[in-house]
Amino acid sequence: MSSSHALHESTDPPRGDLQARSVTMHSDPRFLELRSRLLKFVGPMSIAFFAWYLLYVVMSAYARDLMGTKVIGSFNFALVFGVLQFVSTFGIAYWYARFATRRIDPLADELREELEEGGR
Repeated sequence: MSSSHALHESTDPPRGDLQARSVTMHSDPRFLELRSRLLKFVGPMSIAFFAWYLLYVVMSAYARDLMGTKVIGSFNFALVFGVLQFVSTFGIAYWYARFATRRIDPLADELREELEEGGR
């Protein structure tokens, strides 16, 4: 056994203790708040993006004349909608990163530190 492995084992809480603390953490009001914050962002955003994507697919299938309408030069609505799919994907990722930095990460860090230090 290497010395770094032995050192790592000596600083870790016993596996059963960590598991017990992890199970207990699931009923902690702060953990429930953390999960609620995440779901309040991810749920509606996922539904909105999926609806936006379905709109693109449905319009491509059933509104061919509109989607084929030229906007500028050879750019038509279908191409603009397709590019907006990518723009909205990156926008959502950026928005989530900002949201997580402000509303998720501080509480998650606090809970993780408490969970890790609970056995020491």
